Amino acid sequence: MNFRQLDLNLLRVLCAIHRTGSVTAAGKALALSQPATSNALSRLRDYFKDELYVRSAAGLKPTRLCESLAPKVQLQLQLLEQSVTVRDVFDPMHSDLRWRLSLSDLGEIMFLPPLAAALRQLAPHAHLANVSVAADDLPLALQAREIDFAIGILDTHRRDVHADQLFSERYVAMSSTHWRPRSGKVGRALSARQLAESLLVVASPTATFHDSVERMLVRMKLADRIVLRARHFGALPELARSTDLLTIVPEMYATNVRQHQEVRIWELPRAASPRYDVKLVWHESTAHDPAHQWMRTQVHRLFGRTPAVG
Repeated sequence: MNFRQLDLNLLRVLCAIHRTGSVTAAGKALALSQPATSNALSRLRDYFKDELYVRSAAGLKPTRLCESLAPKVQLQLQLLEQSVTVRDVFDPMHSDLRWRLSLSDLGEIMFLPPLAAALRQLAPHAHLANVSVAADDLPLALQAREIDFAIGILDTHRRDVHADQLFSERYVAMSSTHWRPRSGKVGRALSARQLAESLLVVASPTATFHDSVERMLVRMKLADRIVLRARHFGALPELARSTDLLTIVPEMYATNVRQHQEVRIWELPRAASPRYDVKLVWHESTAHDPAHQWMRTQVHRLFGRTPAVG
């Protein structure tokens, strides 16, 4: 016997006959015609080289081989059905899923605390880990299930990678409350000249964020005004407060810093304030998974300023 030549659908017929003791009743249970069920039994007999079921006054009686085989096959079919059945209900309160997401260092500052707080309340047994993945490697990491989703300034060009826009953002300048531009009027916004006269600090991008600030400054011929490049955003508030340098940061981050520290936020000239989209990104293999759908809903609830699209 060659197992690879066996049609596994025939095993469902074997078990149905064993349960009902009748070819006709087994066919009805499987929505098969009587001839189709009889043909399936014939093919099973050919494969096992055994009658499997013989007629008796009480109906079909299993042979010794079938008596041993049928219960084992039935158990394996039940286990297989449980394994492949899509679960329609996800219970976050009792879930111990280990969620893996990818955030940049700025994303970790802005998104991880609110998300962790929400999970502690809604899914207290869940685990959460931030996995560093370069933007270019993100599609493969999602496909390989190394991460479940990512949040950041992400461009997706693969059909198997889905994305929702959470919000659109812009850059601003952040300084100490005592900092003033070298010339011109002092208002909410800096002029192009005032920006050109300033000494600048930027954070080099990591993980899922890109280098739009540097490219913007190069385009404006202000790259030579950058006197400090930090590896992480965490140092920027103290740099702004304790030096005469002007830090260029996302507005969401600057607003968050101002709630806890004394800093001043300056709007940038229109040409120097590129907007960018922050997106939630995931792989199509998890698009219809109830747990992942629940998690995407939480991300939109916490951070979304635009409606979800999928």
